[in-house]
Amino acid sequence: MKTPSDLTPREAVRRYLDRRSTELSESSVRTYRYRLKLWVEWCEDENIERVEDLTGWTFEQFEAFRSGQGIASPTLHGEMETLKGHIEYLERIEAVDDGLADKVHVPDVPDSEMSRDTMLRPEDAEDLIRYYRTHDNVYGTRFHAALELAFHTGARLGALRGIDLRDYHSDEQFVEFVHRPETNTPLKNQRSGERSVSLLSEVCDAIDEFIAHNRPSGHDEFGRSPLFLTYHENRVSKNAFRAWIYRATQPCVAGTCPHNYDRETCDFRRHSTASQCPSSRAPHHVRTGSITWHRDRGFPPEVTAERVNASQEVIEKHYDKASQRERMELRRRPHLGKLEIE
Repeated sequence: MKTPSDLTPREAVRRYLDRRSTELSESSVRTYRYRLKLWVEWCEDENIERVEDLTGWTFEQFEAFRSGQGIASPTLHGEMETLKGHIEYLERIEAVDDGLADKVHVPDVPDSEMSRDTMLRPEDAEDLIRYYRTHDNVYGTRFHAALELAFHTGARLGALRGIDLRDYHSDEQFVEFVHRPETNTPLKNQRSGERSVSLLSEVCDAIDEFIAHNRPSGHDEFGRSPLFLTYHENRVSKNAFRAWIYRATQPCVAGTCPHNYDRETCDFRRHSTASQCPSSRAPHHVRTGSITWHRDRGFPPEVTAERVNASQEVIEKHYDKASQRERMELRRRPHLGKLEIE
């Protein structure tokens, strides 16, 4: 009878991913699968046939191999962190000796490298949104509605495309984010990602205009009525919604092109090439800018965390892009009066 220690690296990874799939989002499972696929292929190239053959030297060699391929420090950090979690699972099922996971080295990465510096700057977002709100030719378009909702909620791409008409409450001025994996709109943090987020009346006005005049009627393949549909009357895909945001955030929408391209002939104005515009931004960059904007506007950390569905620690480390000087001016200086000695 085959024992846990007889598992091949490939079999062990398959079992691990099967177990984790019940507690992780689909996107997280895909990330884990890709990272561990590299580990399995390396093990097979090195003729490592059973997990009981793994040692600290094995992990050291794998880390050196991946590092030698010139990958970025955060990428190596993520791969080794995932591998460590996998080895902890093997310890739990007694496939390897206790303590083996401690021999997996997860390299430290400076915060400046771990965080993502690219974002839709709050001042740029404000300029774009002011333009959309004051120009009839773009007011209430899909680009306008998508940007308004993305920037004011700080929501992730998957959460935004998963909104149904029933989730948007114009009169009460809020939107619900609901985990519906059975009909292909899961939330990253599953049930814990469900929340209601309040909206300003100006945001609701833009969404109402979109629904009334620019939203195609239709249902998805599950009979649901998405807020955002394509003109083929299907729920917008992630790639399509991403392209909408790229188009919505191009600076030439509200002003002159900073790269001196002619707006009328620029190749980047097309749906398929919008992402190549040097100044357009992806949904994640909008989320990053939104979180920084919330913080700079004085939103308490715990309120921001609940609104965008991220821990305060993650927000501080990965999303909040205000500089030290900006933090002093925008967040701390207004509180100086509390320190006055009467």
